[in-house]
Amino acid sequence: MDKAPEMINFGSSFIVPSVQELAKESIVSIPSRYVRDNGDQLEYPNSQSSSFSVPVIDLQRLLHAEYIDSELHKLHSACKEWGFFQVINHGVSTSLLETFEGEVINFFQLPLEEKKKLWQQPDNHEGFGQLFVVSEDQKLDWSDMFYITTLPPKLRQPELFKNLPQKIRVTMEAYIEAVKDLAQTLLNQMAKALGIQEEEMVKLFSEGVQSIRMNYYPPCPEPHKAIGFTPHSDADALTILFQLNDTHGLQVRKDGNWVSIQPLEDAFVVNVGDIMEIVSNGVYRSIEHRAIVNSTKERLSVATFYSSNLDSELGPAKSIIGPLNPPAYRTELSEQYFKNFFARKLNGKSYLEDMKIQAEEPNTTLP
Repeated sequence: MDKAPEMINFGSSFIVPSVQELAKESIVSIPSRYVRDNGDQLEYPNSQSSSFSVPVIDLQRLLHAEYIDSELHKLHSACKEWGFFQVINHGVSTSLLETFEGEVINFFQLPLEEKKKLWQQPDNHEGFGQLFVVSEDQKLDWSDMFYITTLPPKLRQPELFKNLPQKIRVTMEAYIEAVKDLAQTLLNQMAKALGIQEEEMVKLFSEGVQSIRMNYYPPCPEPHKAIGFTPHSDADALTILFQLNDTHGLQVRKDGNWVSIQPLEDAFVVNVGDIMEIVSNGVYRSIEHRAIVNSTKERLSVATFYSSNLDSELGPAKSIIGPLNPPAYRTELSEQYFKNFFARKLNGKSYLEDMKIQAEEPNTTLP
């Protein structure tokens, strides 16, 4: 008899109350645990920062021989200078997106008793709740999320998948395969722009770890005191964001300002994660981003995270490293990398900073 695959647990998070349920109580002030200090940089973007525009990549042009050079240059520039871009003509069918959108909206409208069957457990962070909560007195985000590892299938939590409503489970299966194809296409094009050998990228990402985070940001009576998602960079290689409604909230840090991203219709917002910064040896940059909240409108989004194969060694791509380009980041097994990331409180790009190889101080001691 074949031995059942050993389940991988990437980490746990303290169990917290549902913000969606709290917002239903028509409160006029938010509990202290959601109030952020001035040091948490809650300033809203000024007129200068709002004038920036995130690059837009046309995937069909990127894959067309006639336009590939110019579009690949745009992609390379976007990953170096922004770490964020929007992708249009991405090949994911409109009907699939519309169906998935409806199912996610219905999912967050489930009665609390039904959601409790899908709530996080004390020893595992998958399910409804919040991530990266490492203490009872930690400040919380004004949002609920549902987090689930989707690929490869051997990493799935069987009980969690079994308890999902059938409609969203079936639609999600189609969605995660479509987004996996998109992520791998974009990663292959990035490798081409960086000069990374194709075989190396295949070895690193062919069966990459994929997870989904469905986000619900309820209206907040004091939006300037709260934050929907703490400023951070993503630990993955690429994040593909599907915005479900027209409420804006995503902001990225650009040149010292917080810049609001206005998703285009039928587009995905894509951002470079820490893994791709490491693989590119710092050429591409993962960028801090956050979510702000609205006083009257809810916001829903689905972020799909695509990362390296679990059994791979994560570090700067060997095909671009040499005497003139020494490694700037250490190499670590992907599984350990993920576990270390989820064990910490979110704090900007602090985890990536820990992956950097620190230059040795010159020896000034006299002989």
